[in-house]
Amino acid sequence: MLPDYSLLAWALIVFSTYLTGISKGGFAGGFGGLSVPLMAIAIGPVEAAGLLLPLLIAMDVFSIRAWWGRHSVSEVKRLVPAAAIGIIIGTLLSGVFDDDTVRLILGLISILFAAYMLFKPLTPRPPHPLWAWPAGIGCGFTSFLAHAGAPPVNLYLIPRGLDKPTFIATSVVTFTCVNLLKLGPYLWLGEINISSAWASLLLVPIAWAGVRSGLWLQHRVNERLFYRLIILAMATVGVQLIYRALS
Repeated sequence: MLPDYSLLAWALIVFSTYLTGISKGGFAGGFGGLSVPLMAIAIGPVEAAGLLLPLLIAMDVFSIRAWWGRHSVSEVKRLVPAAAIGIIIGTLLSGVFDDDTVRLILGLISILFAAYMLFKPLTPRPPHPLWAWPAGIGCGFTSFLAHAGAPPVNLYLIPRGLDKPTFIATSVVTFTCVNLLKLGPYLWLGEINISSAWASLLLVPIAWAGVRSGLWLQHRVNERLFYRLIILAMATVGVQLIYRALS
């Protein structure tokens, strides 16, 4: 049986799924982090995260076929074990936060992510590889909480000076591993259930269409304009979530 969501909730879920697919396809990578905050406007944030994880894994299957072999193996080997630590921390702390606390955290993450994308720090030289550990741990924790692990990874990977295909491929492979690592804890905590699994299955074609769109859009649409629109959306959603959490 499908969840009994409102029409607005389903519209936000479908849009979020498609947007995440575009990001997974390599266009405007990282903006899939908007999905859970956007869904959390209409449904519970934990429920949103549980609904989205099977879709993320399905998208990973679609996108990794296009990017496999072009990633930096050394960077993946640094980031994934660190992310596993962050996922463990998120699992242990999962019972501490109620829905409003999670909304508040998501709202702050959304605003910080928008600010980060507006004012990307420029470093004079690539960070030491040891910085992959705090970046990976931060990725694992924020990804476990809201599938919002891109900012910590981007803060580390972007200054490392990878070319665009290698950067995208490394991100795709890293988050494929991270999402698979989250599956066990999500099932154990009951964040994925029969109802959410049916909803995820229904949305797989939307996810596939998003990934294909992301691959197609890479060389055809001005990413700067797309970035600006999503930054505005991230900031707006962040303010809305903080308002809901505190009201």
